[in-house]
Amino acid sequence: MAHALITGGAGFIGSHLAEKLLAQGDRVTIIDNLSTGRFENVAHLVNNPNFRYAIEDIRHGPVMDRLVSECDLVYHLAAAVGVFAIVHSPIDTLEINVGGTEIVLQTARRYRKKVLIASTSEVYGKGVKVPFSEDDDRILGPTTRSRWSYAASKELDEFLGLAYHKAANLPVTVFRLFNTVGPRQVGNYGMVVPRFVRWALLGEPIQVYGDGQQSRCFGNVYDVVDAITRLGRSDQVAGEVFNIGSSEEVTIQELAERVKARAGSASEIVYIPYEEAYEVGFEDMRRRVPDISKIQRFVGWQTTTPLDTTIDQIITFQKQRLREEADETTDPVPA
Repeated sequence: MAHALITGGAGFIGSHLAEKLLAQGDRVTIIDNLSTGRFENVAHLVNNPNFRYAIEDIRHGPVMDRLVSECDLVYHLAAAVGVFAIVHSPIDTLEINVGGTEIVLQTARRYRKKVLIASTSEVYGKGVKVPFSEDDDRILGPTTRSRWSYAASKELDEFLGLAYHKAANLPVTVFRLFNTVGPRQVGNYGMVVPRFVRWALLGEPIQVYGDGQQSRCFGNVYDVVDAITRLGRSDQVAGEVFNIGSSEEVTIQELAERVKARAGSASEIVYIPYEEAYEVGFEDMRRRVPDISKIQRFVGWQTTTPLDTTIDQIITFQKQRLREEADETTDPVPA
């Protein structure tokens, strides 16, 4: 039985990771300040004797010192989340991502703990060599575009983690997450699939940003946490960087059409210019496809869930959320 600490453990991916580890018989502690995570994601785990939580910021050194000293390994998922947050809260993006990772690594070095750092496909920036592999060159936009601050901050996280591995012999592994979707993900921070599903279920226009011909690969969260836990169990991955994501590529226009069809919706698909959705001068990548051959070689992982299955899972989840929201807003019948 291992004892894992998950930073950002009340978030979408973190909560699924906690479930996966508990199901394997591990002990799990999470820390989350609930800025984007939701306690309801882990409320069902509270009565599990192998689960503990701390509602706190990872930049609080004394709390992190105690939690890291008590665990065997750290899954570092806490970060600023979503394009909207990145564009409109650039200071928080940089301070949380860089400052938080520095605290995690400093504390892990103190107690010689294994660390797995969640990075992002955003670090590939404007790269046009598809699929992206871990050693590819990266091209980012100018510093005057806040959209690139997230990629830059996660690049620095990677450099920090790999420096701690090289200079302090700390067992650090970096994994770059491509678009991860599934139940519990909400669209509050710009996540495209839950937004599309919600609009489709409500019969509202499905808003596609740009021309809709940009393409992405959407990995199912259950597949993704399987990959993360495989890396956590491996003794061969220290000092390495791995892509985690689906290789099933789809344009955003096609995604909107598939969501609309699977939800049985009559919603109109409309196109919104980037400058209206985000900010003037916003830049986006046309394609983002991972090469996952490296993680296949190291831990034998590959995706198994088709996108349509994932969309169905999200539709089921969003229907339940809409029912709950309707119950909360319904006025009680007077006596």
